[in-house]
Amino acid sequence: MTPAAPAYRRLSVEERRSQLLEAALGLFAHRAPEEVSLDDVAEAAGVSRPLVYRYFPGGKQQLYEAALRSAADELRLCFDEPRKGPLLPRLARALDRYLAFVDQHDAGFSALLQGGSVVETSRTTAIVDGVRRAAAEHILNHLGVSDPGLRLRTTVRMWITAVEAASLIWVDEDKQPPLDELRDWLVEQFVAVLTVTANRDPQTAALVRTMTEDV
Repeated sequence: MTPAAPAYRRLSVEERRSQLLEAALGLFAHRAPEEVSLDDVAEAAGVSRPLVYRYFPGGKQQLYEAALRSAADELRLCFDEPRKGPLLPRLARALDRYLAFVDQHDAGFSALLQGGSVVETSRTTAIVDGVRRAAAEHILNHLGVSDPGLRLRTTVRMWITAVEAASLIWVDEDKQPPLDELRDWLVEQFVAVLTVTANRDPQTAALVRTMTEDV
């Protein structure tokens, strides 16, 4: 007997939208946004181009921004680490998730952070900046500082910029050094920049002493 074909199930609006976003993210992960067409997304999702337009009437720009928000939400979660145990291992675990995302979305990550895309707008820039600010807030929370001063805030944001730059270089250098080495290097840089700031800022100096005691 020939096995019965599986029953067709009509996707809900939310399920279909999620399917299209997943297909778009898969394409944006390894190709620059300007190199991805709606036909590519439709083919990857196994649907027609008009169906893509039905869910994203704004076309490629709307789809790209929705995919970018989805990726941004995932990146924000990378730094959402429980405040348990010593600080540096917590930071290392957050970096593991962040770098795994970079590894899985290499070309798309590069296009996103380097800018210059034909689909880049003030809205997409704001989405990316929101990820940076969320990462800084998470790290400051892990530091246990309720009212961080200017020097500490600046140091944390500088380090986040360094993490982004290192990630871009890592992709450009054929993903070398190995991820665990890159992670440890970035953690060491975090301690180093805080130590430099500690020479000028009592608040940061107190944090560095606490980190040293936790090691």
